[in-house]
Amino acid sequence: MTPPVSATSLPLPVLRRGKVRDVYEVDADRVLLVATDRVSAFDVVLDQAIPYKGAVLTQLTAWWLGQIRDVPHHMITADASQIVAMVPSLAPHREMLQGRAMLSRRANVFPIECVVRAYLSGSGWKDYLATGKLAGEPLPAGMLESAALPEPRFTPATKAESGHDENISRAEMSNRLGPVAGRLEGLSLELFRFGSRVAANAGLILADTKFEFGERDGQVILIDEVMTPDSSRFWARDSYRAGTTPPSFDKQPLRDYLQRLRNEGKWNGEAPGPHIPPDVVSAMSNRYLEAFRRLTGSSLSTGNAT
Repeated sequence: MTPPVSATSLPLPVLRRGKVRDVYEVDADRVLLVATDRVSAFDVVLDQAIPYKGAVLTQLTAWWLGQIRDVPHHMITADASQIVAMVPSLAPHREMLQGRAMLSRRANVFPIECVVRAYLSGSGWKDYLATGKLAGEPLPAGMLESAALPEPRFTPATKAESGHDENISRAEMSNRLGPVAGRLEGLSLELFRFGSRVAANAGLILADTKFEFGERDGQVILIDEVMTPDSSRFWARDSYRAGTTPPSFDKQPLRDYLQRLRNEGKWNGEAPGPHIPPDVVSAMSNRYLEAFRRLTGSSLSTGNAT
């Protein structure tokens, strides 16, 4: 097994280190996004990393962007050989970059998570239980957890630098962004419908996902990760039932394990997080790899960490 990558150190200025990605400045026009194998849960970044997680996030995003024809995006290349050719100083790090790095165009980011939901789950389910609404708009009474919505709903959220994003109404988004809000909603729904069709062909349900957009040269472009296990909730169609919490192709094994520790009083939900048992690490890694295989129909390309 390729050793997981928890941290990176490259000969470029660091713009930021997020929960998963390290972002480097290449020049005034380009950035390098490197997806590590770091994992977080309950807003705590854990000490252990999940093998292949970062590679799945980068390669699946690149695959989706290769399928999307009508929406401009930020990716220049996710091929390490091409990245090194364009940024020669990275040549000594080519092996680590393989499969997990993306050279991207810079953009002015719209500070909104563009969430689309087709099923009532996660924070959407919690909102519905508390208010009978989703993103400030009413839903029929008596809906079950994980029930299909009458149609996909656009439910924006604020982008939080730390902690949870905050769900807001479409009206609040319009107040914050102005006329471009409608464009972001339309693009999000268009992309979601496309992703749902692809997922259905793979025997999966795309229950919800989030997109991010930026502005570059007066044009709205798609940025960040696209329909990955970190940004989306994928369910196996053959195991889906309304009124349950269907298993998802993401870090659910970790959330379940940590929640059990919290229920037993063995972890208070704050940093530092507890040690993750090998079986939980393996279960998570396998879910990410399986999501990639099902969606793309191919195996993950892996590099060796250095």
